[in-house]
Amino acid sequence: MRKIILVLALSVFGQFAAAQDVIAPDKGIEGVIQNQIDAFLLDDFEQAFQYAAPSIQQLFGTPDNFGTMVRNGYPMVWRPENVDFADLRNIQGNLWQKVIVTDQDGQVFALYYKMVKVDGFWRIAAVQLLPMPDLSA
Repeated sequence: MRKIILVLALSVFGQFAAAQDVIAPDKGIEGVIQNQIDAFLLDDFEQAFQYAAPSIQQLFGTPDNFGTMVRNGYPMVWRPENVDFADLRNIQGNLWQKVIVTDQDGQVFALYYKMVKVDGFWRIAAVQLLPMPDLSA
């Protein structure tokens, strides 16, 4: 019975691990994310909007709507103090770039950027804020 449980556990773990493979960094992906953040720093929402995937562009309709969403929902991305690129992962066939952002108050955030290729160019299809461990205890 223990062997069956062990085999099942290893099988599930193997599938999970395979579903979240860390892959080599991609300078093209990092460049697109950095370019969008640079555009946000200049309040150039038209340029920042160009780095969004068509699904995001369709969802928000205009660069101004997109900019409002970023300012209100992701202020750490709109005005970061520091940006570092962490792991690039293949999660169930999708590429997710982990980005560590420090805001101007020194608070650290981890975000996953879902990246897709559109007409041969990387575009940002989603951004997910990851929970950070509470280190104050």
